[in-house]
Amino acid sequence: ADFIKTSTGKESVNATLPVGLAMVRAIRAYFEETGYLIGFKPAGGISTAKVSLDWLVLMKEELGRPWLEPDLFRFGASSLLTDIERQLEHHLTGH
Repeated sequence: ADFIKTSTGKESVNATLPVGLAMVRAIRAYFEETGYLIGFKPAGGISTAKVSLDWLVLMKEELGRPWLEPDLFRFGASSLLTDIERQLEHHLTGH
């Protein structure tokens, strides 16, 4: 699938939920008009599991479950994995 991306992730202001909302609504409108699926990749500023959940909720509420699959939704967030690993370690060990 083709994707649109919020930013390169290298700017001082990157992915924000309000901008993401506008973008996913444009994706939905395009899909309704053409039947063509466009993916979405928020990038930059998504460094914690908690923030990533906000984006997952946005996608599910605005576009539905099909857009939660990796062929239509990906994070551009290199530091997110570290936080998810830390959260899992804490959950498993209590530390």
